[in-house]
Amino acid sequence: MARKFNFNPGPAVLPLPVLEEAQRRLVDHGEGLSVLEMSHRSSTFQAILDDATKTLGRLLSLPDDYDVLFLQGGASLQFAMVPLNLGPGGAYVTTGAWSEKAFAEAKTVGDAVEVWSSKEGGYRRVPRPDERIEVPSGAPYLHITTNNTIYGTQWQHVPDSPVPLVADMSSDFLSRPLDVSKFGLFYAGAQKNAGPSGVTIVVGRRSILENFSGSPTVPKVLRYQTHAKAGSLYNTPSTFGIWLCCLVFRWIEEQGGLPEMARRAEKKAAMLYEVIDRRPDVFLGHAERESRSRMNVTFRLPTEEAEKRFLAEAEAAGCIGLKGHRSVGGIRASIYNALPMEAVETLAAVMDRFSP
Repeated sequence: MARKFNFNPGPAVLPLPVLEEAQRRLVDHGEGLSVLEMSHRSSTFQAILDDATKTLGRLLSLPDDYDVLFLQGGASLQFAMVPLNLGPGGAYVTTGAWSEKAFAEAKTVGDAVEVWSSKEGGYRRVPRPDERIEVPSGAPYLHITTNNTIYGTQWQHVPDSPVPLVADMSSDFLSRPLDVSKFGLFYAGAQKNAGPSGVTIVVGRRSILENFSGSPTVPKVLRYQTHAKAGSLYNTPSTFGIWLCCLVFRWIEEQGGLPEMARRAEKKAAMLYEVIDRRPDVFLGHAERESRSRMNVTFRLPTEEAEKRFLAEAEAAGCIGLKGHRSVGGIRASIYNALPMEAVETLAAVMDRFSP
């Protein structure tokens, strides 16, 4: 059976060589055991964890004073762990549904302040580089969401911040080079560009990860300090998931690293936006041009009936996972790292010939 062109927003497409390697070594990793079976305390798994950490560090050009944690619970747990660890009073830029959720969760922990929002305009853009974001002087951090899967917007710059910058990078992690030193901490659910669902990657300045600033009533398992001191082994981690992440990191490195991922992302996004711009009578893009995402291309058609027919034609061509988020509808093409160029070319051809 031919593989589909997987435009799902997450869990998302994985590199075929990674899936094939996982298949080849699923039953026997080399010691008569599958990674699914081996102890997380074994030397074999420790070598996998070390390899994943080091390879990710090379991809990110990680400074010496930053550490990597492999956790669980997705970005949703990080919405709580950030204020629980860094303290209440965080400043939030809300540019979509997930940043809204992060802000709401912070308010359940304590005080939090929204310092910028594009909600009134329908979440069509992120702040411009020349827009000043007023961060309260006492805020322990400024939180942003670098890419918004539902609305198809993305930060193309890193904002200046007088306090540690914290970012949810779940949907554009490892898609472009990153100046890590501008961030105090960032996190990502792995299921977009980094691996399978079930793994959450946290990267942070060691001084933030190791120095707990929250309430003494915060359980130890919810403290970065706990996981940093235990080397991501405080409790049983997602062993198989971390191994798959390691394989994905290696694949990215072999392909040319983050600069090559960024080049491909720009090319794939440009292919779809070109059709949207050329056929405004058929396709209505959601995001303002300067805020357009290179990971999630969102658009609508003139009627819901036309959208249903478009989805059917796309699926007939092998393109699946294009239906927009249930909260907004429309069409969403998620074009993550592992999605081959052929998939985007096929979708662009469907868009080109579609008649509403």
